[in-house]
Amino acid sequence: MSKKRGLSLDEKRQKMLEIFYEKKTFFQLKELEKIAPKEKGITPMSVKDVLQSLVDDNLVDSERIGTSNYFWSFPSKAVHTKKRKIEVFSEKIDEFKRKKAVSLSRLEEMKKGKENTNEREQISTELEQLQEENKKLSQQLEQYRESDPEVLKEVSNQCQIAFEAANRWTDNLFSLKSWCSKKFNVDTKVMDKQFGIPEDFDYIEE
Repeated sequence: MSKKRGLSLDEKRQKMLEIFYEKKTFFQLKELEKIAPKEKGITPMSVKDVLQSLVDDNLVDSERIGTSNYFWSFPSKAVHTKKRKIEVFSEKIDEFKRKKAVSLSRLEEMKKGKENTNEREQISTELEQLQEENKKLSQQLEQYRESDPEVLKEVSNQCQIAFEAANRWTDNLFSLKSWCSKKFNVDTKVMDKQFGIPEDFDYIEE
């Protein structure tokens, strides 16, 4: 007989939220340490860490009253929190699109009067792919903006893809700058100033 697989952290978090959503009341940690193992199969030793991770992600509220800490959460809070994450992701995507548009314009200026190379053609192809990927992602974001909580996780995954795409493109830009610097013996700082590339232009952090 195969050994029963334990719950993953995500599964434990979801089951912990189910306790709050189903019972719709307040709990102390010691109460959850009794309920969670019995009703949801969460090991007693992990209850505190799982609960704290939900508090850190603003999915569970906590308040100290007297000498005791109380915890609670309602379905509406989860929906609001996830919608806010979508808004933050959308703002980051918009900022990425703005930076990309500026950089693309500068790159077009840098290409003028210079011979085409295999490296440049490769970067150009990558840029076209990223533009198409960004277009599709923007359309998906618009579709999911008002969706219910079940699809919000997928939106988060799509945003992560966009971040990775943005950073790949940024890496290509740095490679192109390095190539131009070596090829034409021009300092990268001079190139930045000449073509208006911001000093803080860098990889996007989550």
